[in-house]
Amino acid sequence: MTAATLDPADTLRSEFAVEGLRCANCIARLEHGLASVPGVRGARVNFTTRRVAVRHGAELEAADLCEAMRRIGFEAHLFAGTEATQDKRESRALMLALAVAGFASMNVMLLSVSVWSGAEGPTRDLFHWLSALIAIPAIAYAGRSFFISAWRALQYGRTNMDVPIAIGVVLTTAMSLYETATGGPHAYFDGAIMLLFFLLAGRFLDSVMRARAQDGVAQLLRLVPKDVMLIGPDGSVRSHAAALVEPGMRVLVAAGERIGVDGIVQSGCSSVDRALVTGESAPEPVEPGGRVLAGTINLTAPLTLRATAAGPDTVIADIARLMESAGQSRSRYVRIADRASRLYAPAVHSLAALSFLGWLVAGAGVHQSAMIAIAVLIITCPCALGLAVPIAQVVASRALMRAGILIKDGSALERLAEVDEVLLDKTGTVTLGSLIPVEGMPELPGEPALLIALAQASRHPLSVALARSVGERNVTPALIDEVEETPGLGIRARWDGREVRLGRDDWARGIASATPVSTAATLAGCTLAIEGGAVHRIGFADRLRPDAVEAVARLRAQGLPAMLVSGDSAVVVAEASRRLGILGLPRTSPAAKHETIDRLQRGGHRVLMVGDGLNDGPALKAAHVSMAPASASDVGQLAADLLFFGDRLAPVPIAVSAARRTMRVVRQNFAIAIGYNVLAVPLAIAGLVTPLIAALAMSGSSLIVVANALRLRGAAR
Repeated sequence: MTAATLDPADTLRSEFAVEGLRCANCIARLEHGLASVPGVRGARVNFTTRRVAVRHGAELEAADLCEAMRRIGFEAHLFAGTEATQDKRESRALMLALAVAGFASMNVMLLSVSVWSGAEGPTRDLFHWLSALIAIPAIAYAGRSFFISAWRALQYGRTNMDVPIAIGVVLTTAMSLYETATGGPHAYFDGAIMLLFFLLAGRFLDSVMRARAQDGVAQLLRLVPKDVMLIGPDGSVRSHAAALVEPGMRVLVAAGERIGVDGIVQSGCSSVDRALVTGESAPEPVEPGGRVLAGTINLTAPLTLRATAAGPDTVIADIARLMESAGQSRSRYVRIADRASRLYAPAVHSLAALSFLGWLVAGAGVHQSAMIAIAVLIITCPCALGLAVPIAQVVASRALMRAGILIKDGSALERLAEVDEVLLDKTGTVTLGSLIPVEGMPELPGEPALLIALAQASRHPLSVALARSVGERNVTPALIDEVEETPGLGIRARWDGREVRLGRDDWARGIASATPVSTAATLAGCTLAIEGGAVHRIGFADRLRPDAVEAVARLRAQGLPAMLVSGDSAVVVAEASRRLGILGLPRTSPAAKHETIDRLQRGGHRVLMVGDGLNDGPALKAAHVSMAPASASDVGQLAADLLFFGDRLAPVPIAVSAARRTMRVVRQNFAIAIGYNVLAVPLAIAGLVTPLIAALAMSGSSLIVVANALRLRGAAR
């Protein structure tokens, strides 16, 4: 948005893009700081999109709020909608910095091996200078984001997690350069550049995840056409921007087009694909007086609508806002390593400073005290701690990939291990999302041939399903003529001298005298009627995935009760939930799914949402963690944390089991990293560890963590 909008009670709402948001402490500082500004009635930071929404009185201008945020310590500007390009540039810069740090780290470590192996005198000095020539430019380039962020924070009299990182890297590099220039035996360029490498890896992954979250909302909004055909007072038709349509205007929607506004049908009968909103695979008939929504598809005939809402006021825009706010609420789930590093870095640097001062007071010289402090920094280098989470995630992710499960966000495994409730969408999730005829199919001689002939003459989704099903029997289509399709009703023709119809039940039965062979009252369906003769009411259903019942039973054995939530009708959901042996909630709108998850999570539950449709987007984002089949819509794929491939539902319980095993290994890795420091740090403080031994110990702890994580190679079983 580029300007303030008016909320109820004469309160303005302005949205700003904010620079320098790095951690939960930044969010709290900004929200509390703005709340104390006179005239501000509330502020909410969205960490995913790096934006803050401020509710304020009319006496405050955007410039006043930007100045208030600058005094708090954050640069901000009114959100203009072009920040996505800036985010992409930031991601590319982080990726390049990560590549530079990784390349430099590998080369410096190779040179350090020679020093550790016993190189002395001029040879050792040469290797130190070569390390300095590689490391110092790499540190200056790769560490820019940390150094700039730390400097800005200190300028405004505050700290963030980049301040101790910058101090540690600069101090370690400076002492290493001093040792190199004076011919000292030890340099620590490898520790400084490796620290930057691991920190940049975490920051780059965070940037990628934020970009994906924003892409999900953008992808959803792109499904609404930018232009619609507006009918003027004189009956003329012209193209008009959909976002500028006002309530009461008339809009023409051709068959096959996506609808651009919410509206009421004024004229025309057609079928509408509402899967975007309801998730229901069967098309729904609409006639004058019926309501249609932006983003849905008009299938069979032109419609004239009276617009009721457009642009940001449509239902699909509401869904997008739900997805964005759900992404914001999920931001409290930070990675374990991030939580640990916020405490770890200040503690380590404080400990090194105290070691330096303590040895000075004890009578040691400045050089010896500095060397002991540097040894403390090196031996406590968070390599093992930095590897504890990502190495376990990488190994588990590869194992799950071999099982047909793709993890999009490393933190998803942490959250998946914590779930205690599962919500399952029906269409396309526990079912395959393709309709098949299940009862009422005609079997008398000639009737299957007639059915396929009529079905092949129409592109209606039910006709397509019929043609596919009957075609599998290798039936030769009957000869029909005078074929005519009536949009919204069905298709008629003449066969063997009699009129035949395939379509809506009341319309088709108008020519027949018999009662339906099957009522198929509980299913979506159509009717085949022959003039003066047979009537077949053909019912359709969506097939369950082959192992859906077994997968739900395995979830139950894991202590995870499941519930079916679907936009389908009560009878369809009841049948599916009966077969699965779980509770089912029918006619559940996107907002209702979101509210169900919100209610469960307010009650202390942690919900796994498994869904596939655009209508599931808000629920997928709001849940503690989410999964979607690879056949899901683009928005569903973007919103989900994990994707699974194939026609089976088994990947859901497999992923839960693998996540629990992964988090056990992560906790073990943390115990190894912390235990190593508990043993090694006192020795370094006591002056009993040289920098060389410190470097070897640090590397050894990392190798142990890696070896422990490799046990996850068989996690996806």
